[in-house]
Parts: sequence; structure tokens; C-alpha cells
Amino acid sequence: MSNYLIMAGGTGGHIFPALAVAQKLQKMGHEIVWLGSDGSMETNIIPKYNIKLETIPIKGIRANGLKRKLLLPFTLTKSIANVRKIIQRNQIKGAVGFGGFVSFPGGIAAKLSGIPLIIHEQNAIAGLSNKVLANIADQVFYAFPKTFSNTDGLIGNPIRETIVSISSPEERFLSFKNHLHMLVVGGSLGARVFNEQIPLMLSLIPKDKRPSVKHQCGKNNLGMVKALYEELAVDAEVIEFIDDMAYEYSHSDFVVCRSGALTVSELAAAGLGGYLIPFPFAVDDHQTYNAKYLVEGKAVKCIEQANLSIEQMAESIQRLTREQCLAWAKNARKLAIFNADQKIADRIVSLS
Repeated sequence: MSNYLIMAGGTGGHIFPALAVAQKLQKMGHEIVWLGSDGSMETNIIPKYNIKLETIPIKGIRANGLKRKLLLPFTLTKSIANVRKIIQRNQIKGAVGFGGFVSFPGGIAAKLSGIPLIIHEQNAIAGLSNKVLANIADQVFYAFPKTFSNTDGLIGNPIRETIVSISSPEERFLSFKNHLHMLVVGGSLGARVFNEQIPLMLSLIPKDKRPSVKHQCGKNNLGMVKALYEELAVDAEVIEFIDDMAYEYSHSDFVVCRSGALTVSELAAAGLGGYLIPFPFAVDDHQTYNAKYLVEGKAVKCIEQANLSIEQMAESIQRLTREQCLAWAKNARKLAIFNADQKIADRIVSLS
């Protein structure tokens, strides 16, 4: 049994793939120490999983403002020293970084401490921390083709077991009857453009040709979105959160959603196509590049938010057939890459 350092924080897109790897290592009999940053999302999530949490006071390496830029070298130096103490105190044998600002000082500290370092990049465009750490890591893994140049690194994203176990599109679609089933997913906070424009778009489709709709609207948006659907006389099931995403994926003909890294990987694993509308303010526009993976595989249509026309989208959905949805779904499943969490866990153990 060995102790391993998992470095991830800030957003669920970094935290949940890292958590999947941490749990694999735990099942293999190893102990996990999680490196996070003070006050970030991971401080509320990780303690629930019987994982020791260590934090450092760092808030980002893309410094904004003159004062932060001037202080950045000192902040990083202090953070690296803190992580080296964490590594020594916990007798860490290897470190795995998943991007986000906490990974940068963590990765540097791992190399200075003489322990193996693996990084995993979830997005099609690598973040700043991983771009730098790729030059010193013992192994670079990534989810989408061509993110990095090493050909042995393409392993996909860690995916929840419930989604991996979804039956094939061919099997699922046999049970689908009547209207198409449309799933709208705006994320935990909801996507304002979805909540405001999707009901309007659906109202342009004649009632007898509309899909049935399940719309996840996000926190604090339920009343407003329900009222809008009712005002427009569009039938829809509106909910704040989806607890069982695997169930919703497996009972939908198509989806309308953003193109975060995990969403794209989950759509491929589930075998589900639809319409992707990338978040236009993502760093380095990485959501557009994530979406290209499914677009090039003929599994989805991608619509830039700036070019979103509810009239054109309504026309497209009105023409959509179950046969087309099945073709998208089958193409999506062909793009799926499985077992990333096990591959990362096995590799860090073999390097240690």
C-alpha cells in the first residue's frame, strides 16, 4: 500500500475525473491525499469520500491586476514549498494532476521532491497548468485527439460507471415510441440562453410535431422557466437538477447542452447525439474545440451561441427523425473511450 497525491480543484470538470481515479486507487488498496485550494469547491466534496484533504492558499496562476502579477512569483514559491512539506509529511509515492491552478505548484513540488508525476487534460485545448507541466511530467494523458503530441496519451476522460453501463443505442431506440424525446441540460446553475430561448424555439414548432421535453434549468430558475413554458403553451417537464443522468441519457432521442469536456465524453459513452451550444466565455474557447470531436464524428450539430437562431433551430428539430437521432447516437458511441480512470491508476502505481 502506498500514498498518492491527487491534485485537482476549482471546478467539477477537474474534480470529478480526479475523484474517479482516487476511488480506483483506493480500491487497489492505496491511500489518497487530495491537494486543493482554500475555500474552493473540492473542500466541500472530497471529505465525503474518506479522502484526506490538504489545502494551499492559491487562487490562480493567470494573474489579473498589477498587484497580483507582481506577487505571483512569491505566491507560487510559497505554494510549492507548502506542497513539498505535504508530500514529505504524508510520504507520497506519486502525484497525479488534473489541471486547475492547484495542479501547477503541486506538479512542480512533485518533481522537486523526486516522485513520479502524471497529468491528465480533460479538454481538447490544454489549460495553462497542464501546458507547462507537460514538459516535466513522467506521463501525459489527455481526453481528445491532438491535445498533446505523445501518441500513448490518448485515453479519454474518466466516466461514471452508471453511464458506461447504458445499453447500446440500437437496443434503447427499439423501445422509443411516438414523439421524439428531447433533453435540455443547462448545468448546475442553468444556462440563461437555454432557459430563455429554448421555450421560445419550441413554441415555433407545431404542437403535433414538437418533441416531448425534459428541461434541467438549474438552481433558482424553476419558477421562471416553468412560467415561460406555460405562457407559451408548450408542454415540458422542468426540473432544477438531474440526479440520475444515466437514466435521462438512456431515455432521450437527443440532447441540447453545452460542450464541457465531461459532457462530451459522457455523450460518447452513452451513445447520444443532439445539439451542442458551447459556452462562449470558456477559457481559450475550449468548449468549441471539445464539440468538434463529436461534430467531426457526425454525432452532433454545433451552434455558436452568437449565431443561435431559434427559427433555424426550430426548423431543424421539426425535420429531425428518430432514424437521424439513432444515426447520431451510433456515431457518438463509436467515439467513446473507456477505462481512463483505471489506466491512470495503473500507470502511477507502475511508475512509483
